[in-house]
Amino acid sequence: MSDAILETVGLTRSFEQGGQTIDVLRGVNLRVEPGEIVALLGPSGSGKSTLLQAVGLLEGGFGGSLRIAGIEAVELDAAGRTDMRRDQLGFVYQFHHLLPDFNAIENVVLPQLIRGAAPVAANDRAESLLTALGLGHRLTHRPSQLSGGEQQRVAVARALANQPALVLADEPTGNLDEHTADVVFAEFLRLVRHEGSAALVATHNERIAAKMDRIVTLHEGHLE
Repeated sequence: MSDAILETVGLTRSFEQGGQTIDVLRGVNLRVEPGEIVALLGPSGSGKSTLLQAVGLLEGGFGGSLRIAGIEAVELDAAGRTDMRRDQLGFVYQFHHLLPDFNAIENVVLPQLIRGAAPVAANDRAESLLTALGLGHRLTHRPSQLSGGEQQRVAVARALANQPALVLADEPTGNLDEHTADVVFAEFLRLVRHEGSAALVATHNERIAAKMDRIVTLHEGHLE
């Protein structure tokens, strides 16, 4: 068995609300292999976003084991978590969260510059990714000048800019109409596979989930 890109063992997360403890994750065991694209299904409120936040090292308070690219992330300090997010992870959300004052190519260049890439190399990679997503003619357009589908394509390119080992996507087509969602998700799958990244994609859309390599379902805090 190959070394997993992601492995959680007994992952837990609880919240205090109104004097009560609410257990959202109740010992999640999950393994994602290199290059594997896994769909995370579950109804609204099932904890899909909480699980992605845990794997994305976006907040603390989790118990259990969480290993990313062979590193135990639970033991990392704040700087170590930041380095892990920058070097190993890419993120795509339901809403694109692009920087409004920067154009498409600049939104994809910036994460690379933060990581230390040379400007020319960062620009070349950004242009290559955006062109692969059909946006070669929209490189200098700002988000406000792009359609919803185009904005989400830029977000996909940004997530892949630093060649992450693992892409985390939270309802990445949930804000798009059905036709645009199908087109954008097909491009997402094609580009993720081409780049060789693994992906964990939270969705409630079973039709989209069926296009991935494997489906896991979150139910009452456990994966099925």
